[in-house]
Amino acid sequence: MGVTTAQGRGAHRPASADGREARGGTPQGRGPGGDRTDHARSRRYPVSVELASLTPAVIRQGGELRISGRVTNTSGRRVGVARIGVRIGASGAIDTRGGLATVARRTPLTRADGPEVADRTARLAPLPTGAERGFRLTVPVPDLELEGAGAYALTVHVVRADGAGAGTVLGLTRTHLSAYPDATRLVPLRTTVLWPVLDTPRMEALSLRTQDSVLPVFRDDQLTAAFGPGGRLRRLVEMGRGQPVTWVLDPDLIVQARAMVAGYRVARTPGDTDPQQATEGKGGEAAAGWLAALRAAVRGREVIALPYADPDLASLARGGGAPLAGLLRRASRTGRSVVDRALGVHARAGVGWPAGGELDDGIARYAKGLGLDTVLASGAGVASAGELVSEGATDDGAVSLEGGTTALRYDAAIASQLFSSHPAAGASGAPARLLLRQRLLAETLTAARELPYARRELVMVPPRRMPLAVARVLLTVVAEGRKAGWLEPAGFAAALRKPTAGRLRGFDGYPLARHAAELPPARLAAVVRDRLRMRALAKVLSDARATAASVRAALARSVATAWRADPAGAASYQRGVSRYLTASIASVRLVPKSTVVVTGGSATIPVTVDNGLQQDLTGVELRVLSSRPERLTARDRAMPVQASRAVSRTVRIRVEAYANGPVRLTAQLYTTTDGRPWGAPMMFTADVRSVPSGAVIFVLGGTALIVLAVAFRLRRTRSQ
Repeated sequence: MGVTTAQGRGAHRPASADGREARGGTPQGRGPGGDRTDHARSRRYPVSVELASLTPAVIRQGGELRISGRVTNTSGRRVGVARIGVRIGASGAIDTRGGLATVARRTPLTRADGPEVADRTARLAPLPTGAERGFRLTVPVPDLELEGAGAYALTVHVVRADGAGAGTVLGLTRTHLSAYPDATRLVPLRTTVLWPVLDTPRMEALSLRTQDSVLPVFRDDQLTAAFGPGGRLRRLVEMGRGQPVTWVLDPDLIVQARAMVAGYRVARTPGDTDPQQATEGKGGEAAAGWLAALRAAVRGREVIALPYADPDLASLARGGGAPLAGLLRRASRTGRSVVDRALGVHARAGVGWPAGGELDDGIARYAKGLGLDTVLASGAGVASAGELVSEGATDDGAVSLEGGTTALRYDAAIASQLFSSHPAAGASGAPARLLLRQRLLAETLTAARELPYARRELVMVPPRRMPLAVARVLLTVVAEGRKAGWLEPAGFAAALRKPTAGRLRGFDGYPLARHAAELPPARLAAVVRDRLRMRALAKVLSDARATAASVRAALARSVATAWRADPAGAASYQRGVSRYLTASIASVRLVPKSTVVVTGGSATIPVTVDNGLQQDLTGVELRVLSSRPERLTARDRAMPVQASRAVSRTVRIRVEAYANGPVRLTAQLYTTTDGRPWGAPMMFTADVRSVPSGAVIFVLGGTALIVLAVAFRLRRTRSQ
């Protein structure tokens, strides 16, 4: 350890905005109250400082604070000998959660960072340009002069000693240091932690029928890696097992895993409409292992089954998703039973999760229409009549809204930290993980200190596709807060108990910035059209139930919240469903023909129906209409059509011919259930030849009689 020239915490003067220690007065570049100027905000130091470890995570009683990290010379010139030291914020424990954010935003060294802890520095040898070097600091806890329980601003800086004894700041980093002495007796926050195990939809509407089974087609095989050892979904399950968390599952992910176990195919390209081109999927074993691990992890735990495929409630409420409400309601009913049977649990259903937890009247109404009585909502947008803290950001809990919806508020500040953090795995992500851990510990401890003797709720909600690094930090924070005593794990049901009366705040709680990520109304309209086409397709299938269920599931996936992170994938998936329906409908068609020859008064005309579907064709009939019925007419008004899968069937229509010459005919398929046309009509010419003269005379005589009858009626009318 290097030795500083200062004697005690107050010996070092705070630094000014230009990096030198101030000798008195207001630091340069700062106005009254310590507000930074634009120049100060843009201040760049020549040395970057990153923390790799900070132990212990929570200061309890005595001992030492051990800090390690690395410094890097990011400037274009050599940096001479310097020292590395630490500072504790001058104001002591931070009393408000807004104060935590202020510390994180502060850039240059200021008086607020406090003096350097004396005699607890490390010497830093000269650094060439681009060089980096690790460091370690050990500071006895008493030297930090902490004033009791609370979160403190901790600054680690690099200072170059000048000849006159002043120091030039070369670089710094800040974090938060939480202290909770053993004698502290705060009433712990009852803490509900959600543990989402979700992913982007992978299974298409397309399937490949074989003699023995129906194999679903996946757009890619990425779930194989995610389900396998070390994969994100597998590790989330392993990490969450035995932890005090509430599991949040998408029934569709369970469906996809079970489909992989039973056998599946992978499309050559996403959205492909030819199942014959799909290759065999290799992830059955990985999916089976994941399901077994999940089954063991959720045994005896609270499980939430989200609506099937986790629909984007905000996009649907705003973009005209009312026609899809019935589809989504039906899918969700089956979704919960899938989770219960697959995992051997009794999952809680009826819970909606709008993107970002933002809630307004329209979203609340749409959720209620889907049968979702409980909605997860950011605490920033929902107020309760009896909230204890301004804006209700910490006192979460359940709030009863107008219309019978219960909003379970979760902590907006913690969610923001979890959603915005993307620390990498391994050593490279250690600094980001450390900063996130210390910030969350500070957030929860400061929340507990706001009303130290009140019994309150804290609900922590991570991102849907939670990164493993974020999951690890979240569990660490809960464990440390629980061990210290300011957090007390609680279940989802407990958080919903005894909701207070409340309301949505007096503004649209859905920020404009989020609108860009919503599913476009045009795409929602396309999903609505696809639903109507699915209904039409079901009318002509021998096994309509299975196909309709597959397409309904794909339509639900088309409006999944997961697509917000992948707009290109969302468009591709929806187009794939549309192309599948288009190809399926077009595969039942009349084979074109131009001319047929009819000889004699009675004959049959062959019309070929091509069934390109992978199952038998039923529910359609063929009708042929003549443009000149006095010359040729069809005796069979409608002929039922049945064809085995992937074959063509020739239907023979009986006709009667009365006169020689060409007659234009129109053949059209119709659905038998409602008599609606199917596909495009097919027109061709019947060339009538060798009709007996008697038939011709009969036709002419009949025509003459009609003419005479008309003339007689006209004459009689005039005489009257």
